[in-house]
Amino acid sequence: MEVKEQCSRNYPEQTELPIDRLSDLPDSVICHILSFLPTKFSVRTSILGQRWRFLWAYVPNLYFHLENQEIINRVMLLRRARTINTFHLDRGTEWSAYQLQTWITFAVMRGVQRLNLCLQDEETFPEHNLPLPLFTCKTLVDLRLRNCALIPASGAAAVCLPRLKILHLVYVEFEADESLPHLLSGCPALEEFEMALLCDMVCCSLSSPTIKRLTLDFIAEGFGGRPERLEINTPALEYLNLKAYFTDHFKCGALTSLIAAEIILVNYAVLDFPPLLKFFDRLCNVKSLTLDLSDCSEIIDSVLTAWATRFRNLTNLNLTGDCRFLSKLLENADNLEMLTFSQQFCELEEGWTEEPQQVPRCLLLHLRIIKLVGIVGKSHEFEYIGYLLRNAKVLERMEISYSVSIGSEEKIDMLEKILRFKRGSTACEVNFVGSNCKW
Repeated sequence: MEVKEQCSRNYPEQTELPIDRLSDLPDSVICHILSFLPTKFSVRTSILGQRWRFLWAYVPNLYFHLENQEIINRVMLLRRARTINTFHLDRGTEWSAYQLQTWITFAVMRGVQRLNLCLQDEETFPEHNLPLPLFTCKTLVDLRLRNCALIPASGAAAVCLPRLKILHLVYVEFEADESLPHLLSGCPALEEFEMALLCDMVCCSLSSPTIKRLTLDFIAEGFGGRPERLEINTPALEYLNLKAYFTDHFKCGALTSLIAAEIILVNYAVLDFPPLLKFFDRLCNVKSLTLDLSDCSEIIDSVLTAWATRFRNLTNLNLTGDCRFLSKLLENADNLEMLTFSQQFCELEEGWTEEPQQVPRCLLLHLRIIKLVGIVGKSHEFEYIGYLLRNAKVLERMEISYSVSIGSEEKIDMLEKILRFKRGSTACEVNFVGSNCKW
């Protein structure tokens, strides 16, 4: 008896086979899991067993990527779910305009909530109208169109999208300039809008009392269009991402709710700088600002002379441009805590000509982290680096990223020179990115 017990302890019985817990789940839970997969993968689960044969047909989301017309039609015919939550068509081949309209209408009739249509290029489907039922879909919450479709003019289609919160129009064509305001007027719940133009517009008018996030890209390299006139009226806006050729014909309404902004401005032709200053005034309440003014060097003297905007709430600034812009922003951002500065390459020989008359308040009380990008060792760079280290009284860290074009000896000389600079903060740590050194 003792021997038998001893053997059982030394050679335990074989463990039971692992339990298939997935098969124990209800059909509704399995369908929910399958809804996160591209449709072609959820269909493949039909080979797992009798129970799995048609489970994919009850999945509420349809995601087609690089599928041909016959496959999509077959899936549509075999599916058994009454509703469609998400309908995604991505870069298909041999899709006719008629077939695309049929699929979109099919999704609308089944209460689609999220519709994402992305074609392979802008020439596939820009000349065809979207089916009219799409513009009066009561269930649509998220609509994203890319490289496809023609947005009709005000007289061609009624617009009533009462639940739409997210609208992305990237490289789509507008039948007329009034097509955009007509579309927005029918979206009373819209919160997020993104747009990049396929063709130039005379006037791009954006007006919505509900939009909170706005992204506009009008400077895509080698592609896309831009407006001659740009008008923005979005009083509830909290986030703005704008990439544009700045012209004299730019109007922006009050942005009192704006918290964060990412702005890239390119000087186009002859710029009358007052509209630019008025636009900066609209940004005065932001807490986080990314500002690229590297292509505005022609008007820098005029702008700096007249600039009076104060950013009292600004705590995080990412600036690209002439370092004279840096001086002006430091003077006008009393509560700045984090600064990232990248100097434009075309002005490496110029810039920091004189120090501010008074040490900016942010340097004395708030600025804790400074990141300087693309330093090459020019004399004016040493001047503003020395000024920042000397006057930033609560600075905790300065991170200097030097250009890869600098030779080894030049790099060592530059680093040694910077390390000899006086520091106004005893807690300040200087970190040279790439050198793995902290001093």
